[in-house]
Amino acid sequence: MKDLRVSYGAIEAVKGVSFSVARDEIVTLVGANGAGKTSILRALSGLADVRSGSVLYADRELRGVKPHEIVKRGISHVPEGRLAFLNLSVRENLLLGAYIRDDTKGVEDDLAKVYELFPRLKERARQIAGTLSGGEQQMLVVGRALMSECKLLLLDEPSMGLAPILVAEVFATIERVRKMGTPVLLVEQNANMALSIADRGYVLETGRVTLSGKASDLAQMDEVRAAYLGE
Repeated sequence: MKDLRVSYGAIEAVKGVSFSVARDEIVTLVGANGAGKTSILRALSGLADVRSGSVLYADRELRGVKPHEIVKRGISHVPEGRLAFLNLSVRENLLLGAYIRDDTKGVEDDLAKVYELFPRLKERARQIAGTLSGGEQQMLVVGRALMSECKLLLLDEPSMGLAPILVAEVFATIERVRKMGTPVLLVEQNANMALSIADRGYVLETGRVTLSGKASDLAQMDEVRAAYLGE
């Protein structure tokens, strides 16, 4: 993203933000509510109107590209709140992630990979998604996103509403996704956990990047520790 600006009516939510994600990275956006984090993810996935600036993926402009076409290019967005299809089974949810694909063999291969990544989903393949725990639903929506031949995963607040033991499990899952070769752009209010697994981070305040660098360095900065790590 280069000098990205996103507005909702007269309110400018993102004010000239620039950042990048490399092929093998986990990058996290850290900031308080209203800092512009979710608006950035929505701009990347075509769900928010970009007022100005550039959104490049693999050297191709995404501004003006429809959301379903962005999914076809390899970007999958898991929004805040999980949003599983609660009346459908685990398997049906996962297959809906592949709705843009027509390679039946490839879909079955990727389904097997998702089950390998999340053995619990395989055990519950026929179970209705609405009966899963919050942590299991988070695994499900990540798996569903990966079924679209995802090459960049956008995650918005994956730990929201989860018990601490499940939060640790979700972050371990994010690390496994990266190890499988899928880079991750992570928005997360649990800054301590986000910075512990990320390679790099950007701190946002009221729509602007105020700090950036290696995640381990950001975690040691006094202003970050005071504002976001509760120290």
